[in-house]
Amino acid sequence: MTPPLRLVGAPGSPYTRKMRALLRYRRIPFQFVIRNSKEDRDTPDVPVALIPILVFPGEGGGADRAMIDSTFQLRELEERVSGREVVPPDPVVAFVDALVEDYGDEWLTKAMFHYRWAYDADVKKASEVLPRWSAVDADDAAISKLSKLFAERQIGRLGVVGSNATTAPVIEDSYRRFLVTFDALLARHPFVLGRRPGSADFALFGQLTQLVGFDPTPAAIATGHPRVLAWMDLMEDLSGLEPDDADWLGRDALGETVGSLLAEIGRVYAPFLIANAQALEAGAEQVETTIDGQPWVQQPFPYQGKCLLWLRQHYGSLAAGDRAAVDRLLSGTGCEQLFQ
Repeated sequence: MTPPLRLVGAPGSPYTRKMRALLRYRRIPFQFVIRNSKEDRDTPDVPVALIPILVFPGEGGGADRAMIDSTFQLRELEERVSGREVVPPDPVVAFVDALVEDYGDEWLTKAMFHYRWAYDADVKKASEVLPRWSAVDADDAAISKLSKLFAERQIGRLGVVGSNATTAPVIEDSYRRFLVTFDALLARHPFVLGRRPGSADFALFGQLTQLVGFDPTPAAIATGHPRVLAWMDLMEDLSGLEPDDADWLGRDALGETVGSLLAEIGRVYAPFLIANAQALEAGAEQVETTIDGQPWVQQPFPYQGKCLLWLRQHYGSLAAGDRAAVDRLLSGTGCEQLFQ
């Protein structure tokens, strides 16, 4: 019998929640281990101390292999395990799925990090709860010191993510618009691309587990969108869902149903990706641009420079007819500037 995979992470990590829900939906046997708990032992080294870590059991008695980065974990599982896939078979639909996944992972996370570490009530809850996950019975005095250090470290990273006094209005306006847009999309079909979940759904879900399900300030904003709240609860465990290939939207239906979400991506995330890439190429110390008619300033983000490269590589790999279909779909959304 093949040993199960191990997912090493924490409930407060949106990417952990993304992958845990995905493994449940795909019915892939796994064990969930809290990072830095007593059960987190013999976890192979990874190049960067990020969670979640997905550990594949060694074959033929060989060493276990570990990988980070939820996007690449998801795609590795697509190659290894057949059935209940989350990447649509139509290349055009799959491209849209990847674009929305990237938006969830890399733009909505700005809202998640911003609300958690910029508002007093959210800082208090996160700094008191998150450190306890690795040892819920830990001594209060010890946790108090750890909580202070943890909060200071995370607040110090706000500039890396892009949250500051200048960018806060852009982030918060975008979060509110996303809730309205996503609510309207879910009124048409239960997942981003039809009646079965794609990688985009799991990326959005991961961020919303924190924005809607944990942090008090963005959760209060989301109370006006009960459909989104219900969707988040359902996404936690879709192991009982029985999907069919016919449940994916056809490429010709995408503009009508996903167009508003693509317009939000083109409104905020696309101009950031381009400005960030230009700053990285120029060796600039700051990204300085205008997003949604408002100023945006932050440190350049090398990983998100790679995200733009990967999106462009994906676009470039499309067959000519599929690329033309993508161009028609993105035209007028603002996303087209990413690939010009």
